[in-house]
Amino acid sequence: MQEEEVLAEFRASKALLEGHFLLSSGRHSAHYLQCARVLMDPMRASRLAAAIAQRIPRELRKDIAKVVSPAMGGVIIGHEMGRALGIDAIFVERPTGTFELRRGFTIEPGEKVLLVEDVVTTGLSSREAMDCVREAGGEVIAAAALVDRSAGSVDLGVPFFPLIAINFPTYAPDELPPELAATPATKPGSRAKP
Repeated sequence: MQEEEVLAEFRASKALLEGHFLLSSGRHSAHYLQCARVLMDPMRASRLAAAIAQRIPRELRKDIAKVVSPAMGGVIIGHEMGRALGIDAIFVERPTGTFELRRGFTIEPGEKVLLVEDVVTTGLSSREAMDCVREAGGEVIAAAALVDRSAGSVDLGVPFFPLIAINFPTYAPDELPPELAATPATKPGSRAKP
């Protein structure tokens, strides 16, 4: 899948928004990606996961025994990656602020894991989820994501395979360009406050 095809999937699902957005980081942007929208169509989610799987070298792909994703954002794309690779997909969650395995999910000692996210920006949640996998005895051998928003700067300590890199400029509140400053900001996403 080429970059323009991926962007077409985001546009078709109205997942690529334009306007003035206040991001969870406190920065502002004229663009926002709502990955949950691009993944709400099961067939589209399956196509995107298959495209990510094809980016992972065959030699590495054959060693992956389980997909692990952080909840909530990574659950759907992680499940679809499990389908694309023909292996189990589980997720870790933060009921008390730290990622942990729940719901009877387990990782066998030495089990080779692919960590899958929807969007990677700073890599913090990915690294925290990887710590959980390691504490459970697993070995994260690669990471994958639908979108890399890190401008290529994220280092997860393992090979990283994003489907697409999208790097929209973001601005501190006191650096807003005039066109953004002239419109009120909305706070989209799962951390939006009413």
